[in-house]
Amino acid sequence: MPDRKSKRYQECLQKIPEGKVSVEEAVRAVKDMDGAKFDQTVELSLSLGLNPRQADQNLRGSVSLPHGIGKTRRVVAFCEGDDIEQAKAAGAVEAGSDELVEKIDGGWMDFDVAIAAPQMMKKISRLGRVLGPQGLMPSPKAGTVVDDVPTAVREYAAGKVEYRTDSGGNIHVPVGKMSFESEKLVENINAMLDMIRRLRPVTVKGTYMRRATLSATMTPSIDLDLTIRTISGGRSNE
Repeated sequence: MPDRKSKRYQECLQKIPEGKVSVEEAVRAVKDMDGAKFDQTVELSLSLGLNPRQADQNLRGSVSLPHGIGKTRRVVAFCEGDDIEQAKAAGAVEAGSDELVEKIDGGWMDFDVAIAAPQMMKKISRLGRVLGPQGLMPSPKAGTVVDDVPTAVREYAAGKVEYRTDSGGNIHVPVGKMSFESEKLVENINAMLDMIRRLRPVTVKGTYMRRATLSATMTPSIDLDLTIRTISGGRSNE
């Protein structure tokens, strides 16, 4: 029996534009490769001229894209008092203090994002060995240790995106779904690119944004032309 996935992927390879293209062209090409039986996630990948071992060059944070990412996320909140019920009302699948710490320490991990009030960090520090390797440990730099827990829960449940550089200075972040209108994908991608440009550390020398590619779950990658600034209409030598 022929490998249908392999055949479809080979067909997708034939649709890759030559050279580097604008965000609009890349989105058109990715959407033209659709054919999967599910709504594929569209992902932006960036190769940055950073040294993540230097604290000021290890980019990490969160952003609400103009049109979200097309999925809800399961959020837990480490908090106390009135924040517990407010966090649940905002969309948290679980919220609490010691009892939530015990539940997770016991092996429960049915969530995508963990939010914490600052005063909870001492209590949840022991979960670092559990949440750390999964990238789920709340962190002020990532925007998941906050004073306003219910608002953070609402934003992350609606699809707020976390991003961080890996050991090679790369960032991979979802920017929407294949079912999104092209214009919405373009706006999400440009918003992410512009934000990363603004975050350039002053200590970075040489080329900062080395390469950017766009792909979906079941498609090959398409190279973006980073000199084309579609939001401002100008050009840049990033």
